[in-house]
Amino acid sequence: MGLFDKKYCDICGEKIGLLGNRKLEDGNLCKDCARKLSPFFSDRRNSTVEEIKQQLAYREENERRLADFRPDSIFGESEKVYVDSAAAKFIVTSASNWRNANPDLISFSQVTGVNTDIHENKTEIYYEDEEGNSKSYNPRRYECDYEFNVTILVDSPWFDKIELELSDGNRPDSPYTDLYRHYEEQMHTLSDLLRGAHNSGGQGTGSLAAPRTREEEIGADFTGNSTWICPSCGSRNSGKFCENCGAPRA
Repeated sequence: MGLFDKKYCDICGEKIGLLGNRKLEDGNLCKDCARKLSPFFSDRRNSTVEEIKQQLAYREENERRLADFRPDSIFGESEKVYVDSAAAKFIVTSASNWRNANPDLISFSQVTGVNTDIHENKTEIYYEDEEGNSKSYNPRRYECDYEFNVTILVDSPWFDKIELELSDGNRPDSPYTDLYRHYEEQMHTLSDLLRGAHNSGGQGTGSLAAPRTREEEIGADFTGNSTWICPSCGSRNSGKFCENCGAPRA
């Protein structure tokens, strides 16, 4: 086939325009279908057409599940973490209208770890001497700002981590400011919340714990549908997708 032969999306069947092709391991993907994938997904080139179809089916189910998401806590500035503590779920998104953006809905029990880091950015300040040359002060002077970075490790078929900066767009310039202490508290609170949920078997900590339903307690399905065990995380489910990690029913 020639370089400029017409290509068609192996997902939706539509013709792919010039520069619009997104290569898959065994096929082609149009840019419109690519936009529907998880924003945290980064292995598109090594994915098969069937794997992309499975992920898009999961994304459709994710959009339906978001209807019941009721966040009661928000962390971050530009990119935010919205937490529904009663349901023990969270999303991460920079979209102002997050429902339309369809962010991945993640259960606390999918969190396998949380890494935090406060990074100092330091830039030296110079002055000009009488000849117009830049000179260092003695002692040297610096301008600083501080990044509060969080990496959430996730058990998901589609991605394994989410990286964000809580202070993006509003970094403090000193460790001795209220803004610095604000982000420090946010970072530790979010980390403790997600780590606590993981360490206690996904049930949260204190008042943030999500109560187990009777169906969960006895492992039965009261909807009349047959239950199945997720091969990815081992949880019991009754729908088309795992309620814990989002994997499709085999």
